[in-house]
Amino acid sequence: MLLAVGLALAMPSLAAAQEARYLQPPEPLLQVFRAPLNPSPSLDPTGTRAILIRQSQYPPIARVAEPYLKLAGVRVEPRNHSRHDRSNGYGIRTCLESFSVLELASGKETTVALPAGACPGTPSWSPDGTRFSFDNTTADGVELWVGRAADGQVRRVEGVKLNTILGGAVQWLGDKPSLLVKRVPTDIGAAPVRSAVPPGPEIKEAIAGKGESSTYEARDTLSGPEDETLFDYYATSQLAVVDADSGTVTPVGAKAVYGAVDAAPDGRHVLVEVLARPYSYVTTWQRFAKDLGVLDLSNGRVTPVAKLPVADRVPVRGVPTGPRSHAWRANQPATLVWAEALDGGDWKNEVPARDRLLMQAAPFTGKPKEIARLKQRYAGVAWFREGGRALTHEYDANRNWQTTTLVDVDKRGTPARVLWDMSSDELYADPGNPEYDRLPNGAWVLREEEGALFLSGMGATPLGNRPFLDRYLLKDGSTRRLFRSDATAYEVFVGFEGDDTRRLLTWHQSPKDPPNLQRRMLGDAIEAANPAEATVRSEIAPLTRFPDPTPQVRDIKKRLVTYKRKDGVELSFTLYTPPGYKEGERVPAILYAYPMDYADPSKAGQVSGSEQTFTRLSNYRLLLLAGYAIIDNASFPIVGDPKTAYDTYLEQLVANAEAAVDKAVELGVVDRDRIGVTGHSHGALMAANLLAHSDMFRAGVASSGGYNKTLTPFGFQNERRSFWAAPKVYDQASTFFHADKVNEPLLIVHGSDDANPGTESLQSPRLFQAIRGTGGTTRLVMLPFEPHWYTAQESNEHFIAEMLAWFDRYVKPEPATRK
Repeated sequence: MLLAVGLALAMPSLAAAQEARYLQPPEPLLQVFRAPLNPSPSLDPTGTRAILIRQSQYPPIARVAEPYLKLAGVRVEPRNHSRHDRSNGYGIRTCLESFSVLELASGKETTVALPAGACPGTPSWSPDGTRFSFDNTTADGVELWVGRAADGQVRRVEGVKLNTILGGAVQWLGDKPSLLVKRVPTDIGAAPVRSAVPPGPEIKEAIAGKGESSTYEARDTLSGPEDETLFDYYATSQLAVVDADSGTVTPVGAKAVYGAVDAAPDGRHVLVEVLARPYSYVTTWQRFAKDLGVLDLSNGRVTPVAKLPVADRVPVRGVPTGPRSHAWRANQPATLVWAEALDGGDWKNEVPARDRLLMQAAPFTGKPKEIARLKQRYAGVAWFREGGRALTHEYDANRNWQTTTLVDVDKRGTPARVLWDMSSDELYADPGNPEYDRLPNGAWVLREEEGALFLSGMGATPLGNRPFLDRYLLKDGSTRRLFRSDATAYEVFVGFEGDDTRRLLTWHQSPKDPPNLQRRMLGDAIEAANPAEATVRSEIAPLTRFPDPTPQVRDIKKRLVTYKRKDGVELSFTLYTPPGYKEGERVPAILYAYPMDYADPSKAGQVSGSEQTFTRLSNYRLLLLAGYAIIDNASFPIVGDPKTAYDTYLEQLVANAEAAVDKAVELGVVDRDRIGVTGHSHGALMAANLLAHSDMFRAGVASSGGYNKTLTPFGFQNERRSFWAAPKVYDQASTFFHADKVNEPLLIVHGSDDANPGTESLQSPRLFQAIRGTGGTTRLVMLPFEPHWYTAQESNEHFIAEMLAWFDRYVKPEPATRK
């Protein structure tokens, strides 16, 4: 018999809805929702300490409702000259609750004493691990704080108000105890004020270009000259060097609208990106015209590197032409490396090589040296500690493929050697990612030991993920498995303790054990039961003992389930059963999924995730406490050539759902007549489309979706064709055009300030009106001030309450009693 939790929550009446009050879910959902988060570790570069960071759960709606300006893709809080949204634009900047410093050898933990009412950001370690820095947002600005790792003592740096608007406000500088910061100029003056009456209309213009170009970057763009003035005011910074010990602040260079700012390993040269007028009104600041130069901190002079025009005509999912992706070579004092497109930045063009890599050393006055030509798009470079050896990464979006090549850029004629060449969708054969060392000057280089790299990965298998650490021999590609997570737990390698590669630090959890940090001391070689198992014995010692914050949910069971789609594609989901569930009972269920795109059907069904993770409930999973089973993260692949896969989007969507529902019913757990469906963003479109084009689900909840794809006519998700090239694809993917077929109840939820161009807030009211107007059952909930991901405690509690009430009304009752 299911645990009785007394969750009868009637659908709010029209009068209650008109009161516009926030709802709360009943207990025990509310208690579990509000349970604090346990800390997570951030290892210092030397592997001797960790900062244990406790993230706050949800800020109050008053924080989310803080007034802000929309300026060129960023949201600015005028009150304290700070960034309102996260750097990716999908959520709200939040505060850490607390943090402490853990000495790994002794186990001593020191709480960092923060000022009352502090709103700290994530701490950043100095390269030598002796200090850390963090920002603290106050009512009138963003402060810079520094701390000592030895005793956890922190202090505010006087005379610095950080400018966080365009990111990169603080970075450690070379091997000195110094920081390079963007600060608000001290002579900034009063902020401009928009006119009560606009000085004129909002005007945007486009001059004929060559072919199609992306419009997806149209996020909170500038609307006129007043916005330009506001953007300049809030984005202008003064660079300064801060001595972390004395607190001395030394301004360097001129005030400017600095975008990216990146210090070289020598701690003297700084790559600076200065935005240049005229500003674009159709794209965000990242694609404004810009002047790239190298600032010499010793004399304040800037050497020009590149002058880039506005990039508002970039091909769909392409890259701008000209120099891009500038970065410092990690194993030289001051050498720039960058890429340039050879295909016009357009995936549609067939060329022998898509990109070339160039390099130029200080004083940046000579001719750049071409160091490599890449057949596909440049995706990054990783340097060894010494010499010209590096790993270049490239990506082919036309077939979802990735290639990693070993090169030596200093030895002409040395043949490049491909190390890994594989589908980017490949999970089972993924070799893992290289581990890095941080040099004393702060640069990151590949960790190499006696000709071997260390590779860590998730270790996907048909039975779930089993993370691993391998020692990879460069000369022949052979590997030795040093560690693999036990099959009854989920344990991830997070770093080495000190310089000893025999001392591993891992993050361990199981369905009943919360995540905790532990040490594995490698010992003698052992015979592995199979090639995938560890070949080295290890002894375990716990380093932290965080408690279970929600012991009341430990009775929830979960299992990884595999099955096949009717066309043979392998699929999987995790099935959660509610507390008190007895085998053989059929219970109502909620299916959650997010469609993913795959070029190769053999990769689409590879299992990702693990049933051995610690069970933590949030969002729709809280409905387990109301007696629902959850069919979680069901595989919903859209398989096919990336250029045409969405031609069969609906057909595959329905086939995925049929396979998942059939399997859940076959297991004897789920009542076929009582299943709901939910999803967020692209998953919300999935949920709405399944109600329109199938009859498997009794009701749905769709949050922050985009239901009319003609509003993003130059591509959506991984569809690259424009509406004019593939109108039928846009039609079949858009629930709006099939609203008359949505014949099951649909709850539509959206944040009223969604900045995602693909899911603008207008999408949900339009779908609501379409379903309402064609006679369907629907309810629209617009969460005030919320972006794409909901942040406020009140908003999230209300969303859960609405979801529970909706499914309790339309899914949970037996069909004969359903209203």
